[in-house]
Amino acid sequence: MAKSKPRKSAQHLIRLGKASLAVVLPPSLVRALGWKERQRVLVKRASHGLVVRDAITKKRK
Repeated sequence: MAKSKPRKSAQHLIRLGKASLAVVLPPSLVRALGWKERQRVLVKRASHGLVVRDAITKKRK
């Protein structure tokens, strides 16, 4: 069986309320990063687009 090429995953922006937009990430990508639901992330503007990173936060007691 031949290996399939990794597919580029084009995503759409989704409106959440009047002023917010969201991007839906593929579940396989989220799992590979080890992210969980409702996890905080940082979004930073870069010259070529956006950078989304895990937000390092203090653990709650």
